[in-house]
Amino acid sequence: MDTQQTRQGIGYALGAYFIWGIAPAYFKLVKEVPATEIMTHRVIWSALFMLVLITLTRNWPQVRSVLAQPKKVLLLALTAVTIGGNWLLFIWAVNNQHMLEASLGYFINPLINVVFGMLFLRERFRRLQWLAVLLATTGVLVQLWQFGSLPIIGLGLAFSFALYGLVRKKIQVDAQSGMLIETLWLFPLAAIYLFGFADSATSHLSANAMSLNLKLVAAGIITTIPLMLFAAACARLRLSTVGFFQYLGPTLMFLLAVIFYGENLTPDKMVTFGFIWLALAVFIVDAVVFSARTRVRVA
Repeated sequence: MDTQQTRQGIGYALGAYFIWGIAPAYFKLVKEVPATEIMTHRVIWSALFMLVLITLTRNWPQVRSVLAQPKKVLLLALTAVTIGGNWLLFIWAVNNQHMLEASLGYFINPLINVVFGMLFLRERFRRLQWLAVLLATTGVLVQLWQFGSLPIIGLGLAFSFALYGLVRKKIQVDAQSGMLIETLWLFPLAAIYLFGFADSATSHLSANAMSLNLKLVAAGIITTIPLMLFAAACARLRLSTVGFFQYLGPTLMFLLAVIFYGENLTPDKMVTFGFIWLALAVFIVDAVVFSARTRVRVA
């Protein structure tokens, strides 16, 4: 069963990070819509999509089981706020020519996952993992020292998503129930903002082209599927193992930014990316070596 769960977890992690890696292309399609409005659409349509999905899969008993545990419901309010802030920052970054910095954040995130795993889940650091975290920290500090700036967007995305993954792993809620309750926590605020306060060229849905409205509705699917895959992966794998796969998403994001959307690699970003990529190389080597040694011991 452990081997089967590990394989499932790997498949879920790969699926989640691949979708996240190409997600910026979707947000570019609706860049005329303000980031706050895209955020509200993500919440509203995600909640409705989850209601339909849970009804079709007959998973309401699991939802009721979670709702009967007030502590878990309150913790899902925390994860809802955390992931909501992450969504908003990511959308703003993509549609304001900061996709490279967003990708940097998700390159940093696996290393933050390792640190959180050590601090909160009693997962032990190996020597090469220490080296990887040191290299990543050096990259950020060099940018601060040499160029007088911090990758605020990248660090914000990295820490918010690492916190989300940590709490979701700790509370052990199934992917569908957790996603539904999270979006329902955010739903009232999103609806009040969109229908009561938002006033832009795209905020009145009846005045929009049908193609634009369909793209906005698709925000629910774009949002829920990778998050459910990610939550399912977290439930089956160590947090540090989940982080191992995350290089796929930011790599795709980086390629989109440079090749398709013409963002420039400025000197400060080049320095920081260099250290982060070196840190990830060390991190991957450590994971491969550790896995090989584990198989040898088992054999």
